[in-house]
Amino acid sequence: MLASSSPYRKALLERLGIPFETATPGVNESSLPMEVPEELSVRLATDKALTCAKPGFVVVGSDQVAMLGDVQLHKPGSFHAARDQLLAMSGASLRFFTALSVLDTDTAAQFTEVIITNVVMRDYSLAEVERYIAHDQPLDCAGAFKWEAMGIAMIERIDSSDPTALEGLPLIALSKVLRDLGFLVP
Repeated sequence: MLASSSPYRKALLERLGIPFETATPGVNESSLPMEVPEELSVRLATDKALTCAKPGFVVVGSDQVAMLGDVQLHKPGSFHAARDQLLAMSGASLRFFTALSVLDTDTAAQFTEVIITNVVMRDYSLAEVERYIAHDQPLDCAGAFKWEAMGIAMIERIDSSDPTALEGLPLIALSKVLRDLGFLVP
C-alpha cells in the first residue's frame, strides 16, 4: 500500500510493476521545534506509513524536505510564489532529504532510509523562470521544479545515490526493501 495521495509517487511506484493500493494519510506536515530536515522527513514518512497501516499489507510512506541553505522550500501553490522561489534558487545549491519508511504489518518490521540529493541550479533569468512555470506548472512541488520534466533545464548538476528520490520516492532503496520482504522486483 502506498501511503500517499501524490500522483507523482503513484506513477513512480507503478514503475516497479507490483500491484498496490493507495491511501491518503492525514498527517500534519508541520515541523517540530528544533527538528532538522532529515528528522522531519523521517518522522513524516513514518507517520504516513503508520497512519495508513492495515493488517496484511506492506505500507510505503515517503516524504521530502527541500532546503535552500537554512530555508525550507515548500510547495509554492501560486505562480508568484513559484517565481520568487525559483529566482532565489538561481545559481544556488539545494539539498533534498527524501525519507522512505516501509512497514510490514504482518511482522511489524519497519525499514527507514533517507536519501540526500544535492542539486546545483544554474543561473537563469526571470524570463526563463516565467516560461518554465508556464510550461511545467510546478506549483505542487517542493522547490517549484520538476526535474523529470522541463525543470531539468534549470539544473547544473544532481548528486544522488537514488535519482528517483528527487521525484519523491526512492525506487532503488524501495526495490531493495521489497526484495528483502520477498517481493519479486523485478
